[in-house]
Amino acid sequence: MKALLKILALASALFPSLFDPAPVAAQGDPKFIELDAFHSANPKERGKAEAFARRIYGAAGHLKVSVERPVTIHIIYPGLQRSDYWRRSVKSFTARMDEIGIPHKITALFTKSADDLRLQEKAIGEVLREKPDFLIFTLDALRHKGMISRVLASGETRVILQNITTPLTDLGPPSPLLYVGFDHGVGSMLLADEHIKRAGKKARYAIFYGPVGYVSKMRGGTFKRHISSKTDYKLGAEYYVGFDRARAREAALGLFRIDKNFSFVFAASTDIAHGITDALDELGLLGSITVNGWGGGSTEITAIQNREIDFTVMRMNDDNGVAMAEAIQMTLEGETHNIPQVYSGSFSMVDQTTSDTTLETLIDHAFRYSR
Repeated sequence: MKALLKILALASALFPSLFDPAPVAAQGDPKFIELDAFHSANPKERGKAEAFARRIYGAAGHLKVSVERPVTIHIIYPGLQRSDYWRRSVKSFTARMDEIGIPHKITALFTKSADDLRLQEKAIGEVLREKPDFLIFTLDALRHKGMISRVLASGETRVILQNITTPLTDLGPPSPLLYVGFDHGVGSMLLADEHIKRAGKKARYAIFYGPVGYVSKMRGGTFKRHISSKTDYKLGAEYYVGFDRARAREAALGLFRIDKNFSFVFAASTDIAHGITDALDELGLLGSITVNGWGGGSTEITAIQNREIDFTVMRMNDDNGVAMAEAIQMTLEGETHNIPQVYSGSFSMVDQTTSDTTLETLIDHAFRYSR
């Protein structure tokens, strides 16, 4: 039995596609346009985004119109993760709405990533029945596009798409009010460049994706292409583990027990990074294989300070919640024509050498509403 398990573990490491979901670029994926291409094709949108960013970084302006009843908002987020991005998004959004003076009634549902499609579909059914003023949702799985299309087609509810900054070419009309988040491709290229800087001319690496879908395509797929275009590094293994710490740990244990010859591992999310470092710690390999975080939330920052995760791209997290509140204010004030189609927030690189003073400055801005 032990010999059989060893053979299976070796096969899993050498041929991960036999054990994991289909490739990220699955047929039927929603078609989208990357942010740089979108701005090149729509120059006015770049100007709108720059003006919108100034609103986000500035103090809240009080609502200029009277509102007869609370604005109704349904939020459906894959927030049941170690990453605090989603919970902070709701906190920063609510706090900015209060500062602006928008009366509101928020109904929030947190689910497990894209795996909770039935629960998400049920929540979308409630949206269609209750007709709130706004729906804030995300897009990762193909079926999400169908859910969103139903709400848009109803014409009753304006849609804000969170954690996606690449407009879909076949969604609508009408289009979502706003795509908002932190560009997955930009963040992953920053991480790739940091890995290259640390690894040097020769390296062997692995990629741990989340679930099959948009986020894995944009994070892991972009990382893989960027590494391939700039280096001759060897890709030794690829796994799809969901945004799941336990699954990431098990995959990493199976891999590193039989093959420790890796310079680094690309982790496509916070939970994945923690799972990989859990495995490295268990095997006595922590520090010998470089592991990145993705997003720079509280647990990642602590892990970097504890010398578990090596570095991360830190999102200026609360900008996303502020952006959504500002878009709602502009809608109520009849300024929808000035809302950009996309708002993508900024990143900062954080590693084990980042000073406490610098880190505190970044935290003060990134979590200014959600601390």
